[in-house]
Amino acid sequence: MPQTDLLILMVMGGLFILLGLGAVFWDRREQKSYYNAISTRGDVREYMEHSPERPEFGALKIGGRIAITVGLVLLIMGGAFWLWG
Repeated sequence: MPQTDLLILMVMGGLFILLGLGAVFWDRREQKSYYNAISTRGDVREYMEHSPERPEFGALKIGGRIAITVGLVLLIMGGAFWLWG
């Protein structure tokens, strides 16, 4: 593989890692702001029972982890091809 192809592969891996970290931190911020807003209300039944379940918090976290994993795989592949070639 040419050097530019390896560099593109590694840059894509880095971008996936950054996007994944962004999604994980976004999930934490959204979850914290949601629970802070709920806790100020008089009726905190939803907060205590977690009902109805909020899928978007878990979806952002899982998507972020998947993006980080894909990014690491791309970085490792690019580095391995770089050393091998």
